[in-house]
Amino acid sequence: MNRALVCIPTYNEAENIEPITRAVLQAEPRVDILVVDDNSPDGTGKIADTLAAQEPRIRVLHRQKKEGLGRAYLAAFRWALDAGYTYIIEMDADFSHDPRHLPTILDAAEGGADLVLGSRYVTGGGTVNWGIGRQLISRGGSLYARTILGVDTHDLTGGFKCFHRRVLEAIELSQVQSTGYAFQIELTYRTLKKGFTVQEVPIIFEDRRVGHSKMSRKIFLEALTMVWRLRLGV
Repeated sequence: MNRALVCIPTYNEAENIEPITRAVLQAEPRVDILVVDDNSPDGTGKIADTLAAQEPRIRVLHRQKKEGLGRAYLAAFRWALDAGYTYIIEMDADFSHDPRHLPTILDAAEGGADLVLGSRYVTGGGTVNWGIGRQLISRGGSLYARTILGVDTHDLTGGFKCFHRRVLEAIELSQVQSTGYAFQIELTYRTLKKGFTVQEVPIIFEDRRVGHSKMSRKIFLEALTMVWRLRLGV
């Protein structure tokens, strides 16, 4: 068993799951993979089981229904802590998080950072295949969250990150409220509030290659309101 675990939540990612797991294993030999599948109707979970049977570095956690990104990650975190992993990495299945960045992220974590955040908005970071509208929404959302919460982290909405287990053990996972993309803001904010260090390393974020975005109006509104709930402590 490696010391680091890459957690990949999936829902209808049948076209992506084999390519992304293969790419992760090739990019970083220091990691294992946990696929967290929310009973995908397209058979993603079955494909993951086949991959796990062929590759000892791949594990699969099956969940009975789709409950949002945040619930899937929380289940993965608990699994990882119980299994004894030291570094727990969040990563999307759709190649928007490029596996080539894994060595840099893990190096920073092993160097002592409590939370390493793959950031689009620090020097060297950026996005690919994004229109002006999406760039404005993303940058505006991060600025909005930073301003309301009073923190210096540039990419609060980023979801390519690595936690040291001491962080996840300290931030009271049972109290995490968010289910959608606000989950990323909430986890980073809770990390900072506990006095842990957050180190941002640059990544290039590419729009998903296959399938459709899981973003919705409900998820977007949750992020807007959750920032105020976090700031006011409610």
